[in-house]
Amino acid sequence: MKDKRSTGNTNDSRISLSILLLSFLIVGFLFLGISQQATALYQDPPAQQDPPTQQDPPAQQDPSGSDDLLEDDMLGDDMLGDDMLGDDMLGDDMLGDDTSEVGKEEEPEKKDEASAAHEKIFAASNFPSADECALCHPKQYKEWSVSQHAYSQLSPMMMSMQNAMNVGTSTTNGDFCLRCHAPVGSDIGEPFSASNLDRHPASREGITCVTCHRMSAGYRKVSGRIGIDQGDIFDSVKGALGNEELARVLADTKQFKVNTDRDSVGRAIHGEIEPFFELTTPAFCGTCHEVFAPNGLRVHELLTEYRNSPAAEEGITCNDCHMGKEQGIPTGYEWGPAAVVGGKESAPRKLTNHFFAGPDYSLIHEGIFPVNKKANEFKDLSEWILFDVEAGWGTDQFEDSCPDDYEFPESWAAIDDRYDARDIIDDQIELLEWAKTQRIEVLKRGFGLSDIRITDDDEDGLGFEIDVKNLTKGHNLPTGFDAERVFVVQIDVSDSAGNIVFQSGDRDPNGDLRDSFSLYVRSGEIQLDQQLFNLQSKFMSRNIRGGDREQVLTINSSVSALPFIRPASRPNNIYGHPKGMRKHRRGIEPLGKRTASYFVDAEQLTGEGPYTIEARFISQSLPVNLIHQTMHVGFDYNLTPRELAKKLVDGAVVIAQRKTVTSKSEEGSK
Repeated sequence: MKDKRSTGNTNDSRISLSILLLSFLIVGFLFLGISQQATALYQDPPAQQDPPTQQDPPAQQDPSGSDDLLEDDMLGDDMLGDDMLGDDMLGDDMLGDDTSEVGKEEEPEKKDEASAAHEKIFAASNFPSADECALCHPKQYKEWSVSQHAYSQLSPMMMSMQNAMNVGTSTTNGDFCLRCHAPVGSDIGEPFSASNLDRHPASREGITCVTCHRMSAGYRKVSGRIGIDQGDIFDSVKGALGNEELARVLADTKQFKVNTDRDSVGRAIHGEIEPFFELTTPAFCGTCHEVFAPNGLRVHELLTEYRNSPAAEEGITCNDCHMGKEQGIPTGYEWGPAAVVGGKESAPRKLTNHFFAGPDYSLIHEGIFPVNKKANEFKDLSEWILFDVEAGWGTDQFEDSCPDDYEFPESWAAIDDRYDARDIIDDQIELLEWAKTQRIEVLKRGFGLSDIRITDDDEDGLGFEIDVKNLTKGHNLPTGFDAERVFVVQIDVSDSAGNIVFQSGDRDPNGDLRDSFSLYVRSGEIQLDQQLFNLQSKFMSRNIRGGDREQVLTINSSVSALPFIRPASRPNNIYGHPKGMRKHRRGIEPLGKRTASYFVDAEQLTGEGPYTIEARFISQSLPVNLIHQTMHVGFDYNLTPRELAKKLVDGAVVIAQRKTVTSKSEEGSK
């Protein structure tokens, strides 16, 4: 008689195998649809397939053509025009803008019952949005709304980096990035690959009010994983100065007209401020600014840098420089009311600035960022991205000349809506310009350039050098995620007629530096910039021959069919990096300097002297090559690689510049 138990075990094995295969298929489909806004297909590096040809590469054969790349104050609109980020350069052949049909609807679909129920759950959440705090804290809300903290999760580049790393590691990176960039999203278990268009409002606000003011514990050395006390707007919050002033406000119900009872009528307000001294300590910031990747790599080392700095020895804290009256320097704090309740100001006290100026800047639609309560109430994110700011919608110039048959998305068909949206957009642009001014100011306070020193000027050629200085006491520069921060010296050497004969730190046609990640350098169309001075740190991975190679993403995957981020085989806390990977740090220590040295061969000095040497030190939030490394997973908000590259380079700014002229006037070469 046949053994039924044996037959059953065989069937169970087959069922288990089927379930396993099905699981792999589900994981695969998950990443094919990382978001509704994603580019669906990976494209092999075009530079190695069929890169666009260019008869006169600007960096080598026609250097004078790139003289307008860097304006005195910032990188202007002309930097990446038709000749740079045009259709032929960042089209299908290079960083193309073709996306899949997924998420390319011209108009948002009407919300079905499921999505409406979903939103209702969000509204009843125990993680209040910053919009709920704005009524009583308008100053803090405005500062935060345009900050890097508010942008942390909204950034399309952050989202694509996270998703690309999960695709490259079989999802073993998990929600690692989300922990700090969207702590609320991490706490409620949101999918790490979800589009920001579908996230909880408090999740896409990144480092929002409740992130810091309802943190359940201080620094726990866990690289994010922030515990946030749940509760609605009525529940207690945490603050460094405690509950005294709030208690006075709550006691004077006649003047302030507040309500701490969920079942009563009145202005909703939290009923208590719990003392939380940790808010004032550098270790509090270290929760997200001292980061070990899952593979043991030290990604952020800001807290360590600070603890070994002159600022720490003098007792200067992170807050003193980054939340004071002036961004980047310890000049004390503002004094004034912390809240405006029912039109009445609370008692004056020490005020902290919630802007946190730094090198990052927005790459997304002005209707989405800065975070704006009025904008959020007027339209949702999927509608805002359809509003054409550059076309001039909502302006008299556009509306007066708009043809009757002009096809608007349904959500923007009403002219009154377009005019109302334009008013919001104008306010947003003004706020972004203010933020840009603050960003440039804090960067100029951090970096400095010495005068240019001529070291050689003879028949062999022209040699010179310049020092880049860290003017701060508190940490290295750049700091934070320094492997993705571009701080480059651009050098232009021109003859007496103004013709550029030598360049370093200039851009390829994609807007990238001429380094090893430039697609044009890889294809051999332009030369590698061997004298490039860039303070951007580099991730180095061990190859199978035992040497190192540069890489963009922090993935140390094996050569097996299934790459995973694996536990370390040795104590990373001793070595500071995993066995097969390290970070080559290029930052400058506090009050330190690095010297950039250059030599121009006599053969390149083809014009008449004397020669003029110009040096510009430039800050850019991210390298363009990061777009190419992540474009296979697509970008949120339907953004294309070309759009992102242009926005990145347009946002770069000149921090400092120097000029000198050589003494010789004879021909540079014979």
